[in-house]
Amino acid sequence: MSWSKSYRRVHGKRGTTIYLDQEYPTKGDGPLSIDLRFLCETPSYAGFVVGVELSVADVLSGINSILCSSYHEKSCLINHLSEGEPVPLGAISWTLQSAQDALSPWEIPAQCTLEGVELFQMGHYGPICKGQLKQDSISTAVVIKSLKDMSTQHEAKEFVDLVLFLASVSKHKNIVKMLYCQTHRTPMYLVLEASIPGNLLTFTKQDRSETVDNLQGLSERSVYLVAKQVAAGLDYLHSYHRVVHGDVAARNMLISSGFSVKVSGLDLAFQSRQARNIDKDMDANVPLKWQAPEWIMRCPLTDRSDVWSFGILLYELTTLGSPPYPELELSEMLPQTLAHYRMKRPENCGAPLYELIKYCCMWNFKDRPVYSAIIRLLDSYIYLADTRPHRCGQQIDICEYRRKAGLAP
Repeated sequence: MSWSKSYRRVHGKRGTTIYLDQEYPTKGDGPLSIDLRFLCETPSYAGFVVGVELSVADVLSGINSILCSSYHEKSCLINHLSEGEPVPLGAISWTLQSAQDALSPWEIPAQCTLEGVELFQMGHYGPICKGQLKQDSISTAVVIKSLKDMSTQHEAKEFVDLVLFLASVSKHKNIVKMLYCQTHRTPMYLVLEASIPGNLLTFTKQDRSETVDNLQGLSERSVYLVAKQVAAGLDYLHSYHRVVHGDVAARNMLISSGFSVKVSGLDLAFQSRQARNIDKDMDANVPLKWQAPEWIMRCPLTDRSDVWSFGILLYELTTLGSPPYPELELSEMLPQTLAHYRMKRPENCGAPLYELIKYCCMWNFKDRPVYSAIIRLLDSYIYLADTRPHRCGQQIDICEYRRKAGLAP
């Protein structure tokens, strides 16, 4: 086999752009032209091609043999990296050092300080804290996720991988943004923007007698506005990064002033990306009542599995945070039941919104809408939505809520 191709390499401030144009491995049936392109505006998973040193000889022997170990992987990589298609995360492996080097632009500057840091909860990798990021006399509310002390090399590598993942996917206005990180020295941590008042579930349960952080009570119209932003963020994750969120719920969506909403809770998306699927340990972190039927049956997840959970999120919003499937016990949450069961229309839910909930929660995932269609439907019916704040029904005890929702005590 002979090879003919043009080759050039361009170094940028935040990464490396490599173009491999007009690759012609000569076969019996004629030349095969492949345009393989890596684009790296910022260090992302695709950006770790910077850790692969390519000589002219390497190029002449074929880039696929360098990046992939099997013919199947080569085919998948070429298919996903063709011009005009988003780069799939996790396509290339890298070392801890190369990952840290790629994250250099996100390393927290010396003039930035973290103040008022308080422990919020313990996370998978270590403490999660709240605090203030002070830079040039400006303070910003942030969340700090850190790697626990005495972590192994493997744990450190996995944590840096998470930082890279968040740096890659947080470039959309409806995805929670990573501001900075510290990976070149200990303690390792990442800094995420915080939202006030917090997550959507907490917001729906707050007292509506007063305005909270310039947010009026949740009306049906505001449900449309919130839902459209969540759909846009999830659409970005799947369309540009082939990422399935895996845990779409009100508790994982952040809301701030002006009903600005951002998708957060991306740990499961990262873990499933690393493992190539969702195992039982990951599954245990997602309440059964938010899981799509195919997930309950241990089938592969797709973006349409997230769409099912998005329908549950709409129910949460219209009921001001009530747990879904209130008539069903966890033992009754079976695929056979879900195939014929539909939640009742909530009191605050108009007919078009209720139809969208049912559309998202179709039993066969192929019958559910894609996000672009969801956004169009929300745009089409928002003018019919009621603008009056939802009436808060009977308050439910938090312990009772967690029991009905299937959350851990």
